[in-house]
Amino acid sequence: MGLLQSRSHESPQVILVGLDSAGKSTLLARLLTGQVMETSPTIGFNVGTMNLDKKHSLTLWDVGGQKDMRPNWRYYLDNCKALVFMVDSSDRARMPEAQKALKKILSDERMRDVPLMVLANKKDLPNSMTIREVQL
Repeated sequence: MGLLQSRSHESPQVILVGLDSAGKSTLLARLLTGQVMETSPTIGFNVGTMNLDKKHSLTLWDVGGQKDMRPNWRYYLDNCKALVFMVDSSDRARMPEAQKALKKILSDERMRDVPLMVLANKKDLPNSMTIREVQL
């Protein structure tokens, strides 16, 4: 069944992390409401449950990405079943910082065998990086 479990058990947890202003809160709001909403910088975390069907759901944790919040990411990893690392593909200058943050979280032993998705956001903006550029 992969990431999915019955609702009679705790739903799998997906952690959304990345640098501040990458779009994590906007993504969470869109997934939960189906609408694009104005969001403000996350201090701490946002959490919501996304119902996939009558029996399956995911708990999504959007964790603040400000530099002083990143050490707290480790507190959300205990029950993590999938990690989504979001990058702002229009912010070339911060890619080395994002890469360092991703390497740090992946170095945690609890991330072994946890699926990772790197999500390149803001592809609609001028001068955004290609997927190839983001992957380097």
